[in-house]
Amino acid sequence: MTGPPSAGHSGVADPGRSTGSGAALPSLRESVAYVAALGKPGVPQVLTAARDRGRVAVQPRCGVAEHTGMRALLRFLEAEAAPDVLSLTIDSHTRLRRFEEAERLLGTRPQELNGYPLVAHGWRRARDLNEAVAAPLEVRHGSPEPQRLFDVAVAGGITSFEGGGISYNLPYSKEVPLAVSLAAWEHVDRRCGELAELGLVVDRELFGTLTAVLVPPSISLAVSVLEAVLAARAGVRCLSVAYPQGGHLEQDVAALTAIPVLAERYLPPGVTVHPVLHEFMGVFPRARRHAEDLILYGALVARLGRASKIITKTHQEAAGIPDVRANIEGVRLADRANSPLLDFLSVDEDRVREERRWILAEVAEIVGPVLEGRAGTSAAVAEAIVEGFADGTLDIPFSASRFARSQIVPRRDPEGAIRYLRAGALPLSAKSLRRHRDLLAGPRGSLPSAASLPAILLADINYFPSLFREEPEVRGEPEVRDASKVREEPE
Repeated sequence: MTGPPSAGHSGVADPGRSTGSGAALPSLRESVAYVAALGKPGVPQVLTAARDRGRVAVQPRCGVAEHTGMRALLRFLEAEAAPDVLSLTIDSHTRLRRFEEAERLLGTRPQELNGYPLVAHGWRRARDLNEAVAAPLEVRHGSPEPQRLFDVAVAGGITSFEGGGISYNLPYSKEVPLAVSLAAWEHVDRRCGELAELGLVVDRELFGTLTAVLVPPSISLAVSVLEAVLAARAGVRCLSVAYPQGGHLEQDVAALTAIPVLAERYLPPGVTVHPVLHEFMGVFPRARRHAEDLILYGALVARLGRASKIITKTHQEAAGIPDVRANIEGVRLADRANSPLLDFLSVDEDRVREERRWILAEVAEIVGPVLEGRAGTSAAVAEAIVEGFADGTLDIPFSASRFARSQIVPRRDPEGAIRYLRAGALPLSAKSLRRHRDLLAGPRGSLPSAASLPAILLADINYFPSLFREEPEVRGEPEVRDASKVREEPE
């Protein structure tokens, strides 16, 4: 594609770094004008167009350290797989605001960086990436304090930014207080509001995937609701609510179709909300045919759940970082679910409706105490979130943070749906808790003992390899791999 020349970029293949970690950025108004002149739709427009056409937009994960490699990777993915949105996955040092270390490694040992150090490269190189492909870019990272990263991304013309003050803190960081990350993300969301007033709507994707391990749908959606309320109050006009595929068809479809209901219930008019499915984030089967079955299954779930977008996986997921060919094949395979030949596919609507009813009720029980009486002030909501995680009335399973209790113990019921075995101090009603207990007990009428719990949880985590009857020794066998690795991801 062609686009306007970047400020300071005269069309050379690899524009020099422009900012490092502290140089000046263009004004918001100049950045808005740049995106307008770029001549391609932003992520919000792509998602709306996909939704209106009744298809699911497809997006891979990808990120490498060096600029020329990143540029070539984006162009290759677009030429071979034509994804609707392309990713710029950020390295760990930048996520943790170690900008100088990221810049040092970029100049000495770039192979040690596990993603694209955007702040070190600078906003002119971000514009160069933007101009290299027709698809819009999203920044995916995992940073609890992303202000500088966001400002560089916006200056680079990037129109989607993933994360939130809860979901990009508690799964990744041990020592960052929630109040700090919530304040940092308020900066991002207020910037989005300023940009919207100038005419540029930035998609803010919320990371409901959380720790990606056995996440009950209602806690994923409850966290997203709280982040969405804060974002909307700060001025965000486009929100993508990402939900992680759990593996049970009706439960996953119910969760995706609950998102528009939650948006109408908790967000003001004028905020566009898109459901997004992250293909299964847990232990992937090792055999290629099994992994591809799971990828296609996820794409069908996204279609049946009327998601606006799916984030894809690859058949090399169990072995580590996939190569570029596997990434291309993953995008192509997921996009097959958009075929009109599959219009006959359906799901048991009665079971979905019943599951959705319970998910919505549980979300209301979790977020109600946080939001009630705090209609007018975001600071009060943020304070209530901090207090909620401190006393356990808000919680997520398997958190890395000392600011979450992690007293939730999830497990799969006999049909594979994810339930609360223990809900910690979540304010779920007795009726909701009884339903989880009954579904987990199943026909056996009994729950696991404390002694058997570790083995049961391990079996639940290995659900799909076990479903495909992959033996542990088979799963441990290395596969032949291409040497070129194409991405790291925060998830």
